[in-house]
Amino acid sequence: MITLAHFLTVAAILFVLGVLGIFLNRRNVILILMAIELILLAVNINLVAFSAFLGDLVGQVMAMFVLTVAAAEAAIGLAILVIFFRRRGSIAVDDVNRMHG
Repeated sequence: MITLAHFLTVAAILFVLGVLGIFLNRRNVILILMAIELILLAVNINLVAFSAFLGDLVGQVMAMFVLTVAAAEAAIGLAILVIFFRRRGSIAVDDVNRMHG
């Protein structure tokens, strides 16, 4: 039987992988965005697990909002990266720090 502790363990592992992905990878912006997606996935797992454990649908509704925000973040982030790549020819994080505007 899968218990609440199993869901929380998986969510904690995903969260730690996301945080490590952000801090250990300072070169590639796409990998940083993927790490943020892992963190949001961990939050969703927690929301749905607690919602099922408590018998309340509020956590599942909140998870849908988090999914919407994650999709918007991915779409806008990738659009910014495409525009940045067209202008600079690179998507390195060091190049992003030199942006002026």
